[in-house]
Order: sequence, then structure tokens, then C-alpha cells
Amino acid sequence: MRKDDPCIGVCRFDGRTGWCLGCGRTVPEIRTWRKLTPFRRTALTRELPRRVSQVADVEPADEGR
Repeated sequence: MRKDDPCIGVCRFDGRTGWCLGCGRTVPEIRTWRKLTPFRRTALTRELPRRVSQVADVEPADEGR
């Protein structure tokens, strides 16, 4: 894991949104992370906490399966 990479090593994905439960990125976003422009990387970094929070709010209800 690099300093500028939001990965926290969880790497589980929400089936509904496709977002990683740890960092909030999609598989395509993870694959292209290093190639993103600084502007796009910053914009995505600002979006990720909202995604993780949104998935975390939904996930506990799904754990009973």
C-alpha cells in the first residue's frame, strides 16, 4: 500500500454498487488508480468516504443471510 493509495487491505466488494467495502473504489478505479490525473484522483478521494459510509450503512442488514 502506498501513501497516496486509499486501499486499506479489505478488498471485499458490495454486489449492488460494485464499491470496495474498504476503500470505496470500483475494480476499474482500482486498476486505473496510478494512471488517473491528480485532479481526478483528488476528486475520487473526496468521494470515497461517502461511498464507504453508504455501503457500511446497508451492509449490517445483509449479514443475516
